[in-house]
Amino acid sequence: MASVAVCPGSFDPITLGHLDIIKRGASVFDKVYVCVLNNSSKNPLFSVEERMELIREATKDIANVEVDSFQGLLIEYAQEIGAKAILRGLRAVSDFEYEMQGTAMNRKLNEDIETFFMMTNNQYSYLSSSIVKEVAKYKGSVRDLVPACVEKAMVAKYN
Repeated sequence: MASVAVCPGSFDPITLGHLDIIKRGASVFDKVYVCVLNNSSKNPLFSVEERMELIREATKDIANVEVDSFQGLLIEYAQEIGAKAILRGLRAVSDFEYEMQGTAMNRKLNEDIETFFMMTNNQYSYLSSSIVKEVAKYKGSVRDLVPACVEKAMVAKYN
């Protein structure tokens, strides 16, 4: 039986920290679905379709990664695609506190789907999509923070 994991997020935009978690997850699971959350409470820089395309470009060399999007409950999406795992990256203790609540609720909704936490690589521990957008907005270089396709897209958005 193939092991399938879902790696959810808003990915607005995908950063090298996200990409690190996705690559490492893809080495553990047979298939990783990178799923863009359509969060109506956020004001995104990129549309869901743009984010999906940027993720596809950034992960094109990882054979067992598929990019998708979803609305609604993550646990229902995971069930739909036959995933037995949710893959989440952690940067700091504050991430753990936030993730613990979601994990507990997901466990209550479906105890057959496990959540796996992966610590981010130290070089990305400070990195977030929000910080990247702030730097790019004020014309700072994001070259070492995001894949090249994202840097190009961000420059185009802010110019």
